[in-house]
Amino acid sequence: MTGKTTIIAGLGFRKNAGADAISGAVVAALEAAGVEAASLTALATLADKAVEPGFLEAAQRLRMRVALLSEADLAEAAPGGLTLSARVLAEKGVPSVAEAAALAAAGPGARLLCARVTNREAACAIAIGKDAAAKAIPGKVGTGFPSGIASEQ
Repeated sequence: MTGKTTIIAGLGFRKNAGADAISGAVVAALEAAGVEAASLTALATLADKAVEPGFLEAAQRLRMRVALLSEADLAEAAPGGLTLSARVLAEKGVPSVAEAAALAAAGPGARLLCARVTNREAACAIAIGKDAAAKAIPGKVGTGFPSGIASEQ
């Protein structure tokens, strides 16, 4: 990999998950990966989850850009994951939304720095990549690089 390093926190979470649970999962995953919060490039999740109030509040608290991903993006990146949730596989078609989201948003050749970290409401995994690919999906929080990385600045 060459170019700018991209560090992504991929998130999966239950409907109505709270901002505390989501931001707590990010902090725990960063700690597990040995990554400083200041190094994080963006949060990533499925585009249809980005309207959840807890997610939006967590992104604002963390002052983080957001990558909005399609189910196809996750399916393409899923083989690089480390863990498997039978429930998530049945519901979303990927073994881990958090791990697949992190890998998809971090771009081709990305790798996980840690397996997903979970709590009762959310899961987060950290991936590192170079030169994340631009697959913009417009979202409520804006548009940007990999599948809609955006900011509400």
